[in-house]
Formats: sequence, C-alpha cells, structure tokens
Amino acid sequence: MSVTKVRSRPPRAAAVERPAVERPAAERPAPAQPADGGTLTDRAYVILEELITTLQLPPGVFLSEMALAQRLGFGRTPIREALQRLARDGLVIVAPRRGILVSEVNLKSQLRLLETRRVLESLLARLSAERSDAGERARFAAIAEGMRTAAAAADDLAFMRLDREFNDLVSATARNEFAARAMSNMTALSRRFWYQHYKEVGDLGLSARLHAEVAEAIAARDGAAAAARSDRLMDYIESFARKTLDV
Repeated sequence: MSVTKVRSRPPRAAAVERPAVERPAAERPAPAQPADGGTLTDRAYVILEELITTLQLPPGVFLSEMALAQRLGFGRTPIREALQRLARDGLVIVAPRRGILVSEVNLKSQLRLLETRRVLESLLARLSAERSDAGERARFAAIAEGMRTAAAAADDLAFMRLDREFNDLVSATARNEFAARAMSNMTALSRRFWYQHYKEVGDLGLSARLHAEVAEAIAARDGAAAAARSDRLMDYIESFARKTLDV
C-alpha cells in the first residue's frame, strides 16, 4: 500500500512512500465496488472513500492525482472527479498551492454532525420502511444477517462495507431526495470516526446488532419501529463518540 506525502510544497506530485508493514496483495480484501458497477468516477470514489474511512489513507496525508491513478488503475479524470466528491463529503480538503489533504478527525465536529444525523436517520428509516418495495426489503434483511455474521467473525471491513450499503439503501428507498442529499455527506465521516476508535471504546457486536435491528424493522415494513430503533442506534453512536474523550 502506498500513500502520498508532501515534504515541502512540491511543484506537482508528492513523493510516494510505503508503510513499514503491508499485507501481501493476495491477502488483502478486494477493493469495494458500487453495487451497480457505476461509472469510473463512481468506482474510484467508492475505493478512495474506503481507503480514507478505514485509515489506509490517514488524516493529514497529502494526495497526488497521478499517484492515486497509478495505484488504483484509473485515469486521472475519474480520480480528480472522485476527489471533488470526497471534498464535498468533508473527507479531503483542497489546500491552495499545496495539494489535496485528507481531513483530520474532529470530535466537536462529529458531535455537531450527530445532532443533525439523529433527526435525519429517524426520518429516513421510517420513510424507507413505508416506501421500499419487496426486493429492497429483502436486501435489508440480507444486510442485517450479513452484519451479524461480520460481527461474529470480528470482520470490521465487511461490517463497514455493509454499513455503507445500508446507508445508501436507506437514502434511496426513503424516496426523499432532500433528506438523502443532506445525509450523504455525513455517513462517511461517521464511519471513519467509528473505525478510528472502535477498538478502544467501541463494541463491534453491539454496533452490528443495533444497525441490524433498524434494517430488520425496515424489512418488516414497520415504520414506527424503524424510527425508534434508529434513535437507539444514534444513542449508542453519540455515547461512543463521547467515550473517545477518555482515550
């Protein structure tokens, strides 16, 4: 795995360094992909988002379009467009005359984010239960089962990928583009925050169960239960965020 760092205002691409330890390519999980294949930009975005949220591209690292294109096997245009989307999500920052920087993780910002996310999550869960079709509800049931399985196997990456699919599916099936648009730039920041701290103050099994219970309520077409379980999930997420103060 390579990351790009800037030592002092390079004229173009930053130097590429390898971490001291890297798993062989054959042992690393395959990169995430959009469920529907998507465009090249969509594919680049999903892969880069996962690399950032799982801290393989850690906070404070400067990125080079050229180095990322070579690493991921994309042209520079999909990489550039994906980085623009990541900037809108708050995962990267465009620093004038310096490059593109992976944003820092900030507890105060996370708590403000959760104030907004709590209201939207409850609304979207209820609407999704009411408006999703049979095929979509079946997928929610499968996601819930997958989350429980991932937790039992202590597979944090599988859980993270299912969480991303769950969030995307809730937003899509709620059939409310305004709420979905407001939610879209918060979930990745929350996943990264969780991933950074869950081994110290979190509980993968509890997190997976609470997420699965929301998905199961949606699959059962129970809007009131979906909203209530969403609130319980947000109680846990907020408590988790505050516990990081003691770390």
